[in-house]
Amino acid sequence: MTDSLAVLLGPWSAALNLYSILFRIILAIVFSAIIGCERASKRHSAGLRTFMLVVLAGCFSVMIDLVLNAGNLCIIAAATIVAVSSLSSNSLFTSSRNQIKGLTTSAALWISAIMGMAIGAGYYTLSLIILIAIMVTLSFFPKLEKFLKDRSNHFEVHLELIDSKYLQNFVTTIRELGLSIDDIEFNPAYRQSGLSVYSIAISISNNLLKQYKTHEEIIEALKTLDYVYHIEEIQ
Repeated sequence: MTDSLAVLLGPWSAALNLYSILFRIILAIVFSAIIGCERASKRHSAGLRTFMLVVLAGCFSVMIDLVLNAGNLCIIAAATIVAVSSLSSNSLFTSSRNQIKGLTTSAALWISAIMGMAIGAGYYTLSLIILIAIMVTLSFFPKLEKFLKDRSNHFEVHLELIDSKYLQNFVTTIRELGLSIDDIEFNPAYRQSGLSVYSIAISISNNLLKQYKTHEEIIEALKTLDYVYHIEEIQ
């Protein structure tokens, strides 16, 4: 497969030599910095240096495989993907109030490693396309995702009541607002906190609410209840 950018740059960029190796390393650093800055600007757990190291790992692993040329088997590159997957799942999947945090960043790390491999293999056009796809996904689709979630008739909340005796009051209020409860799950992790904590699945059954109220507005209204210590939507 001939890479368009490699053709423009010249034969040196397609071969594996000192100049192409340095060029690929610089390209990996620049591309990973673009993604890392976007993640760091939003205060995500994996930032600039993490993305740089992951992309460089992908880049170096493929170049080492090319040098070794072990029967065209990308052994080191495959091991790198496994290592990045392990890093993503073990380091970023943390639970906070029944919410999984870092899922998007974890996926971004994984695909960034693949981008690094494309750079290491000398597929500059492909790596540029991957970078653009990553940035479009991270920068532009969150607004669409939030819009779709707000228009959904179903959502789940993390609820903290000052006492369990107020659960029935909360259920009554929910029904008066034109909402229905699909499921209630008690969270025993907060047993020693003095609070009664629940995960509650809610459906919007009132047609007026479906048209004019977002999940955020509904939750803001529920926050005004005296016996509600804390409530937020589970993403």
